[in-house]
Amino acid sequence: MEISELVNHIIEEAYILIPVLLVLGTMLKKTPNIKDWLIPYIVLFIGVGFSIALLGFNVDAVIQGVIVAGVSVFGHQMLKQYKKKDDDHD
Repeated sequence: MEISELVNHIIEEAYILIPVLLVLGTMLKKTPNIKDWLIPYIVLFIGVGFSIALLGFNVDAVIQGVIVAGVSVFGHQMLKQYKKKDDDHD
């Protein structure tokens, strides 16, 4: 499944969570006591929590939280790898 297909499954109200989770992940990355491997799990947990707060407690809200967390982590990794690719050519 491509990212564009995944984004098609996000409801309009949940789009705001993607940049929020990206910023949160960046802040967590700069926190010295949090290991890198924990960050995706924390983003997932908070993404589901924010989605439930935004959409109410139901299965669709949980699914939306998982999807927006996945898109934010995937988007961050794409950006990171793109920058790394540019650095490798120097």
